[in-house]
Amino acid sequence: METKAKRPVFNGKPLIAIPAVIPQAGFLEGDFGKAFLEEYQGRVKSDYKGNFVLDVLKYGNDVVKGSNPFAVVLANQILRQEGLRTATQADLEKALRIGWNLRGTYEDTGLVLRTKEDKDNPKNTPLAKDISSQLMARGIKFSPKNPVMVPLTGLELANADNDYRLTFILREDAEAYEAPILTKEGKFNSEDIDEKTGLPRQVKGGDRCIYARNSGLSGLCLGGGLVLSSSDGGLGGSYEDGRVVVVSAEGTSQNS
Repeated sequence: METKAKRPVFNGKPLIAIPAVIPQAGFLEGDFGKAFLEEYQGRVKSDYKGNFVLDVLKYGNDVVKGSNPFAVVLANQILRQEGLRTATQADLEKALRIGWNLRGTYEDTGLVLRTKEDKDNPKNTPLAKDISSQLMARGIKFSPKNPVMVPLTGLELANADNDYRLTFILREDAEAYEAPILTKEGKFNSEDIDEKTGLPRQVKGGDRCIYARNSGLSGLCLGGGLVLSSSDGGLGGSYEDGRVVVVSAEGTSQNS
């Protein structure tokens, strides 16, 4: 029987561009999560007078648990000091495509504005008015049929005289997307996602659900069953299955 001599290893050149940095993402876990939570809790006490809607993150089973839009915005303010940021809906959709299992948790990623008045959740009206005036100052329009979605990464917090004792301030680099898809309910396909916004392109069947409302201000959330919800106006609620996902803002070197 003829045996083949072992050939030298082939050394070619890549046919695709290899990025200098590779973005990293993960939950607030381990020692990093503990250190983050210590600073977060200190900021809640010192900068926001121990605000009850911010005092919602807890550590357990080696991970920081809990989430609401206010908490994620403050988390983002802290993480930016380390060259990190919280995840957008687009980031989470990328994570799902490469095999992340996000079932069983929920992640807050944005705010959705449809009208200045929130009749279903009146305590949201001051926030809706604040955000609407900032958007309109930038020439950005919105309506019940064409809501605007603002990723939480584009916001900062300020103390305010309202039921939450907080309001949202648009950062200079804030992005706002027209999102008529967030007026629809039904099924969508994970393969039919706008890569820039992380939102479905259409609601025409699939294995995932989308929920919406027709007025006021709501959060944008990836739910535990991979549902996409912009129907919840309860901005201050937080549950143990909430998670804050962290992304390296500039990417991480392959050699790090």
